[in-house]
Amino acid sequence: MLAGEMKPDGGAVTRSRGLKIGYLAQIPTFEPGQTVSEAVMSVVDLDQGWEAMGAAEEAMSRLGLKSRVNSIEDQLVSTLSGGLQKKVALARELAKKPDLLLLDEPTNHLDLESILWLEEFIKNAKMAVMTISHDRAFLANIGKRVIEVDRRNPNGILSVDGDYDQFLLTKETYLANMAARKDSMENTLRREMEWLRRGAKARTTKQKARIDRTHALADETAVLREKSRDLRVKLEFQADENGPKRLIEAEKISKAYGDKTLFTDLNITLTQRSRIGLIGRNGIGKSSLIRILTGMEEPDSGIVKRSQRLEVAYFEQNRDSLDKSVSVLRAICPYGETVEFQGRGIHVRSYLERFLFDARQAELPVAKLSGGEQSRLLLAKLMLEPANMLVLDEPTNDLDIQTLSILEDCLEEFPGAVILVSHDRSIMNNVCDKFLGFPEMIMYADMDQWQTEWKRRAKAGSEKGGKTPSIERSSSLPPAAAAPASSETSGSVKKRKLSFKEQKEFETMEKTIHAKEADLEKLGQESQAPDVQRNAKKLTELMQKMSIIQSEIDKLYARWSELEALGG
Repeated sequence: MLAGEMKPDGGAVTRSRGLKIGYLAQIPTFEPGQTVSEAVMSVVDLDQGWEAMGAAEEAMSRLGLKSRVNSIEDQLVSTLSGGLQKKVALARELAKKPDLLLLDEPTNHLDLESILWLEEFIKNAKMAVMTISHDRAFLANIGKRVIEVDRRNPNGILSVDGDYDQFLLTKETYLANMAARKDSMENTLRREMEWLRRGAKARTTKQKARIDRTHALADETAVLREKSRDLRVKLEFQADENGPKRLIEAEKISKAYGDKTLFTDLNITLTQRSRIGLIGRNGIGKSSLIRILTGMEEPDSGIVKRSQRLEVAYFEQNRDSLDKSVSVLRAICPYGETVEFQGRGIHVRSYLERFLFDARQAELPVAKLSGGEQSRLLLAKLMLEPANMLVLDEPTNDLDIQTLSILEDCLEEFPGAVILVSHDRSIMNNVCDKFLGFPEMIMYADMDQWQTEWKRRAKAGSEKGGKTPSIERSSSLPPAAAAPASSETSGSVKKRKLSFKEQKEFETMEKTIHAKEADLEKLGQESQAPDVQRNAKKLTELMQKMSIIQSEIDKLYARWSELEALGG
């Protein structure tokens, strides 16, 4: 809608006069038969002369598409890898010299060196930039404002002025308080439903109003319960914890394709708890090393020893093992209706539900799934394979942040070995304890050490040589006020005449509850204001006030029931 390719159902999008917009789509498209140079130059306004031509030339040079050493400007775009096509598309948008640059998953298929360059470019850009990304470290390094689309947020949107860490704090605070509010409302609803089940009838105006409020509370609680329902992928690889200690041992292996040498005399050993990350540009040899280690390809020289009990589950970068022509169900279960998972049979539809595929999606062809859905499906397929080694080549492309976090936890708990290739620095740092850098073939202790070395070699470390932020969940959130336990009085209590004070209290109870509920509603509306949603401190204060008032309402309802049972 911002780029003008789609119209909103309501509202209006107003653009400044003469605004130039660059839009990098998640899956870029090109005209058939275009070369790299033709694709980039296709957006250049030749009437602007050499300045416009210079912008296009500069964009290609910056992205490594045009150089004296290795120029690909005359190659057909259709023959390039996904990462290079993404670079061509980005160069095409930068050639427009836009005022606003819209980037949809720009890091997908890019290597880490290109992502680091893109980070620096965005941080120093004179233009406005809006980015969609699931790369947590990337978001942490570029964002000054974070907008999250999530059904659990007020009106589906949470907007936070601040960096990604500030967003995480605000989000966690909001969810914690929403959970406390839901629990409190469910306690109140349970008590009121018990009152209704005792045969309460609308004999008085007060009772009718109370019954109406109970039904309204039931509807509101159902909505909140649905909003807070946690839809999480359930990931758990099958592993033999008593497997062999030493899985693979490579001695002085070398590999070259023509005159391009990938590595020589490389020694590497993988044991049961190895966690190795492979880092380097696309096409530098990471996938070739994986194929050699796992026996799919032979080295030019050297020896690879593998345990006879080695079992590998391999997530390939292009998801080639998925048959795109069959249904989602048949991709997991070619025959019958059950799959074997952790030694027991489970219905294939129930198994697919673990990965958030519903009955309708189960019958869809795999080709109709999005990139993220195909990645989830491949993970589901791999988890049916017993393995003592996981090889994951770019598993994070297209996955949402929540699934990435679950995958990360799953890999940390896996008792076998893990080889991981990913441009997502957060999952690499949190899962791996060794990093093999290409093409220098040096083992690094962590991503920060590699990044520092890369910046030194790229002569770009003078401005920023610090740590890559590691995103962690905040554990220092203020506790929400707890709802008191219900003290519902049994309906079998013998009725008596209320005292004057109790009668007065009973008569004003409804008014008091109305006032408290009005205060709660007012705070609820205030908490959904955009400026409050962006302020974690203010949001926390409001949520705590709401919890306290809800607790008071709970006590009033309990007291009302008690007085009514006594003789009100």
